[in-house]
Amino acid sequence: MSALTTVQRIGRFAYDARPDHLSPQSRTVFRRNILDSLGCAIAALPGVPFKALREQFDEYRGTGSCTLIGGGKTSPDQAALYNSGLVRYVDLLDSYMSPGGLCHPSDNFGTVLAAAEHAQASGEAFMLALAVAYEIQSRITAIVPVMAKGFNHAIQLALSAAAGSGKLFGLDAQQIAHAIAIATVDNISLTCVHSEPVSQWKGFSPGITGMRAVYSASLAKRGFTGPLRLFEGPNGLVRMFDQPIDVDWDDPRLDVIHKTVMKKYCSLIHGQPVLEATLELKRKNGIHAEDIDEVTCDIFQTGFDIAGGGAFGPKDEPQTKEQADYNLKYLIAAALLDDQVGPPQLEPERVQANDAQALLKKVHVRPDAAFTSRYPHALNTRVTIRCKNGRVVSKEHVGFEGGLENPLTWERTVEKFHWLSEQYADASLRKEIIELVSTLENHSVAELMQLMTRVSPVPRFPAEHPGIQ
Repeated sequence: MSALTTVQRIGRFAYDARPDHLSPQSRTVFRRNILDSLGCAIAALPGVPFKALREQFDEYRGTGSCTLIGGGKTSPDQAALYNSGLVRYVDLLDSYMSPGGLCHPSDNFGTVLAAAEHAQASGEAFMLALAVAYEIQSRITAIVPVMAKGFNHAIQLALSAAAGSGKLFGLDAQQIAHAIAIATVDNISLTCVHSEPVSQWKGFSPGITGMRAVYSASLAKRGFTGPLRLFEGPNGLVRMFDQPIDVDWDDPRLDVIHKTVMKKYCSLIHGQPVLEATLELKRKNGIHAEDIDEVTCDIFQTGFDIAGGGAFGPKDEPQTKEQADYNLKYLIAAALLDDQVGPPQLEPERVQANDAQALLKKVHVRPDAAFTSRYPHALNTRVTIRCKNGRVVSKEHVGFEGGLENPLTWERTVEKFHWLSEQYADASLRKEIIELVSTLENHSVAELMQLMTRVSPVPRFPAEHPGIQ
């Protein structure tokens, strides 16, 4: 083949990426997102699935070269699964928005972190590989409406995580291309993973994708080859998506990080403006749950379809964490009852509680055509609360803190990190983690993971932070 295939061009893009392609401004934002990912991971440590994973690791393989956040050792692929699952679990991770869907670039974090530790990489090399992964996943998401076509964004994650891992393992451009092809060809993920009843696999699909990606990169390093016409086919991704996938892989910039958005509440990204508006109405007007007769939430069509009772299924009787964070009815009810939507609001006991189940039945979500026309460039919503005494309060809200127009600052991210990690790390350890991440390029990944082993896997310290308000 004389002309490079698409997957070879992506391999070349990853191989050619250099530290000087990361501007000082991009490095600053990457440190923010890295600290955010660590906070999300720490907050997830008590989750029931992670105990099960540790048991399986002991059964299958035991110790290895990579560190589990919260302590313990395992193989690179299993560390990718575990640490990726942690980052995703409380649904507070970053997002990249596009007209036909979205992706979570920090889904790459646990995989690239495992590959970096296995490769004994520097913080500089880790950040560069993570930037490569962010760029690949987001560039494809920008071109292909993956979710609108019935597929899950774990597909483009397979490409990006394999590329980032391959770069850390020292693969050449052709080997990275083969790693990408191997990881992706068998990772055709369906968007029905988000449909009701939402299962645990919504949050662990990225982890199993990362597990395959880091293993695929190791296979490619040993000479395994994959289908280099992954896109062109015949019967490749171009046919599957039924459209051209024209990305400029000759563009070396690594600046998509500036287009990522962040979360303050344990909710899908579409729920962030809804919760911000709901809490403002509650606090400003002194509304209590017992005062409420009805709540109406108007939102763009995608938000309604995924989390409001539209195409992805009814949202009337959530029972689990996975159902709760994809359910605007429950999320609004939790905000009105608890004045916050953090990890405690995703616990099954809270979701199933009588007061939450009763109030969510008073919440109605409906699509708004005008809001839909502005999505994803603007995330609009309107929340209206009707009280039993006849009082009506309403707020139309555009965007949210953490969005592109009002990005989460380093200082706010530090506050969020303290909130999420305070039960698992004392003030001294939290300070050490923050300081290391703030100068990550001057440290090794081994130093970072040594701090992660000191994080308690179970709550040990008081929960005093009210969450970022």
